[in-house]
Amino acid sequence: MKRENLVQRCLLLVVGLVIMAYGVSLSIQAGLGTSPISSLPYTLSRLLPLTVGTATIAMHCALILLQILLLRRKYSPIQLLQLPIALLFGWLTDATLATVQFLTPDNYLLRWICCLLGILLVGIGVSCEVNADVVPLAGEGFSLAVCRAFSFPFPPVKIGFDCSLVLISCVLGLLGKGTLLGVREGTIAAAILVGLVSKQVTKWVVGPLMKRICPAFTKNA
Repeated sequence: MKRENLVQRCLLLVVGLVIMAYGVSLSIQAGLGTSPISSLPYTLSRLLPLTVGTATIAMHCALILLQILLLRRKYSPIQLLQLPIALLFGWLTDATLATVQFLTPDNYLLRWICCLLGILLVGIGVSCEVNADVVPLAGEGFSLAVCRAFSFPFPPVKIGFDCSLVLISCVLGLLGKGTLLGVREGTIAAAILVGLVSKQVTKWVVGPLMKRICPAFTKNA
């Protein structure tokens, strides 16, 4: 974690988490499937007496533990900061979901509009979180830990991680309710578009902003 302009970076991280949480909440309200990283928490919230935010925190805690088990002595204690970030993001997810409960799209077109708006916000949030360069969310941290432990390149590991979450969500939904929960066409759209949105937001908005704040800034997304 870089110490330069740490206050500004932490502020950017918090802004990104808020935006991302709203994106996740809008995706849930759209009813067309959540993003891959949110598919498992949403499925767990439908199967267990847990809120989406609580399930998100539980998943992130499990991923932090897996990072420690993978890296062992190579694990940097600074990465434990992923825990308070997970707690904050989980709380934000429940808080933002409560504020958008009134959104109940009643036709397929409106559902897609809501879903795409959610994808847009998640992409913006990811750009802010990654470029803040403080500590990654546990999902990204786990993918990075796998790369470090086995010397794998990041892109295929991240894709494999996202696909695994979706697969686990599908299996749990089918076993628990006999149907898919939170995994639909919107999940595929999110998997394709979130990264593209994040890159464009970094190029045109977050990148220029961070260069003003941090002259030595280099784009991360």
